[in-house]
Amino acid sequence: MKYQKFKDSVKEAVARFRQLDKKEPARVIAHLDADGIASCSILVKVFNSENMRYSISIVPQLTTELIDSFAKEKYKNYFFVDIGSGRLKTIADRLIGKNVFIFDHHGIEEETKNPAVVHVNPNVYGIDGGREISGSGIVYLFASELDPKNIDLAHIAIVGAIGDVQEDNGFEKLNDEILQTAIERDLIEVKRGFKFFGTYSKPIHKLLQYCEPKIPEIYGDEFRTIEFLQELGIPHRNGYEFRKLCDLTDAEKKKLASGIIIKRMNEEKPEDIFANNYLLVREKGAFKDVREFSTILNACGRLQKASLGIGACLGDEKLKRKAIENLSIYKKEITGALAWFNGNLDSFIKGDKYMIINAENNILSTIAGTLGSILSKSGNYEKGTLIMTMARSADFTKVSLRIVTDVGIDLRDIVKEITAKAGGEAGGHKLAAGAIISRENEENFIKVAEEVLKKFTKAP
Repeated sequence: MKYQKFKDSVKEAVARFRQLDKKEPARVIAHLDADGIASCSILVKVFNSENMRYSISIVPQLTTELIDSFAKEKYKNYFFVDIGSGRLKTIADRLIGKNVFIFDHHGIEEETKNPAVVHVNPNVYGIDGGREISGSGIVYLFASELDPKNIDLAHIAIVGAIGDVQEDNGFEKLNDEILQTAIERDLIEVKRGFKFFGTYSKPIHKLLQYCEPKIPEIYGDEFRTIEFLQELGIPHRNGYEFRKLCDLTDAEKKKLASGIIIKRMNEEKPEDIFANNYLLVREKGAFKDVREFSTILNACGRLQKASLGIGACLGDEKLKRKAIENLSIYKKEITGALAWFNGNLDSFIKGDKYMIINAENNILSTIAGTLGSILSKSGNYEKGTLIMTMARSADFTKVSLRIVTDVGIDLRDIVKEITAKAGGEAGGHKLAAGAIISRENEENFIKVAEEVLKKFTKAP
């Protein structure tokens, strides 16, 4: 019943959209991550088909100030995708007289009775938006209900879902329905294989050198990695060209799997090197693997080049090339952030199962959350450890909160409690929350944050 009610809300959104004057341009506000860019791309496809003009803003988070600035614009039709539910009432109160569509899967701040607001969110119906469907999945359902030809955008919704880490050896109901459509339309194929990142883009020795899960004895050592491949009888070159994991024969892949498992025999799960690989049938290179595609989109958003990501989703070959170039820059920013972190270990606030890292101006504010995510998955911290990262933009300080392994704590609750006491505006997911605060408020925010983090990590 709850799924039917949710899908009925999508149909209602389509009915309301059909009532709009298509001569009026649309104002689109989307989140800057992979899911937000994928969501925006699907909506752009809809608008192009409808001959509807549009203007796009990609934002890290919605603040009251930002919503007020949108309200002052002369647009009549507003679309918030992969963002908005956390500021639902504020949007409804500020955008009076506007037609507002919110397609989001995040937690809901407070419902509104404003009839001009069309709010499509699975959480309204008791469906877990953090696991069952992404923002791009919701926009896809809207698009395919509006026009059956948009069914062929199903793969973009899966890119968004994987970008939002909603896959775990398969998908839950709503995402899985979209995946099955993508498979039936020959858009995606699913193959069981190595879970390593970079199958279609990285030289095999580079992939194995820094892969996750790590391979003991060779991790971080290029010479030993090449030596390991040689011992297995797997050439890492084909003439002058480096081979990629996708270039290996089935026999070579079996040899590699056996060799890696032997190296990992002292690990808790030495065989944990396999996963479902989602491959885009009509793509090649770095865009072939959905995980790599989503990473490219994320890089575009984090470096304020979202237009490249949108173009890549829509199949623009020139913009795809530029998006890959942008990924290289993004990787350098991540490497720089990690180098800064490792060089300043003594300057962070550390407690029992929590850490606060204020990077100030030393890293980009848009990768503060990325740094936290990398640290939370590094294996260097105890299960349940809370990692808060902070970094400054020109106008504010971005705060991100991550946790080492899901232990049932809702990170949104933590951030909301901190902002309620210290100021700022909270948002995010259960396992990836954050806030925007004024730069002047950093010291007070950190003081309050430490008190709250202590409370949530205290043993029962």
